[in-house]
Amino acid sequence: MPSAAPAALALALVLTATGCVTVHGELAVVPAATEAEAAEALKEFTAAYNAADKAYDPALAAPRVAGALGSINQAGLKSRSVNYPDGNPRHTPLELTDPRFTITKKAGWPRYFVADVDSNRDRDEGARDNRWVIVFLRNGPGQLWRAAYLTILAPGQIPALKTGQDGFATPVPVDSTALAHRPRGLSDAYASYLRTGSPGTFKDGPHTSGWRAARAEEARRPGRSKQYLDEPVTRGDFAPLALATEDGGAFVFFTVRNFERETAAKGVPIKIAPDVRALLSGRVKSSLTKERVSSQAVVVPPAKDGGKADAKGGGKVDVLGRLTGLTSAKGA
Repeated sequence: MPSAAPAALALALVLTATGCVTVHGELAVVPAATEAEAAEALKEFTAAYNAADKAYDPALAAPRVAGALGSINQAGLKSRSVNYPDGNPRHTPLELTDPRFTITKKAGWPRYFVADVDSNRDRDEGARDNRWVIVFLRNGPGQLWRAAYLTILAPGQIPALKTGQDGFATPVPVDSTALAHRPRGLSDAYASYLRTGSPGTFKDGPHTSGWRAARAEEARRPGRSKQYLDEPVTRGDFAPLALATEDGGAFVFFTVRNFERETAAKGVPIKIAPDVRALLSGRVKSSLTKERVSSQAVVVPPAKDGGKADAKGGGKVDVLGRLTGLTSAKGA
């Protein structure tokens, strides 16, 4: 009897070519997670965060963090483990309640969802009231859900995200031409803006013009000079992630890397804070270079010229929040 394998293989090839068959869900448009899975991911992240914070042990949080948040979290825990080898003497467990999940529906990887939660690190009324917005990421079927981005915003700052009739959110391609600025280019544009003040992609505010002004003030201190260098970070777990907003724009998360070099005049000491010293390599003789990772949460408006991105006169990007953390330091 002839084998059925050749016929089965031919049928599989035909079906794959027409898009009717997928492997591991790479082509299927599916929800990134169920609400129960999202809730479990949040629970596991909180447990790992608390265990690591109590012991000041980066390894306890490492499986549940990634990207910008992972770099900031791991370096911070490493620094504190040096300064507090017996653990955190002031540990207070983090509590994340009232979760509101926005789950994307898409084909391929990465898959991601947003958890908008209330923490016990704020006051629930007035100016100090805020929400934690956490982006959970997974790059393949065998991976754990990991928190890659975190921003802390006032409740009224969080943009309204677009969802379909099924309740799932719409992810925005990083090269979308429906936006005034492509998400893929935001890291490069922001790094350039911080260095030079150009391009004029971003609205004035505390994380743009305000940050540049603060740097300029720091650089003018007598006896010391400070130089800044900013670099885009766009690959792997640091890639930008975007969700459509109800007004046709996008809520985008992206990363940059910041370098700050302080040089002192002869006879002027450079002060080294304990958290910096814990991550320091080399000997500080006349200069100290600090490296930081910075993650931004921004709103990109829709394009206003029929869909062409980055058009002259297009809307500016509003940087809603920024989380920055020291990751290394080097003396020379």
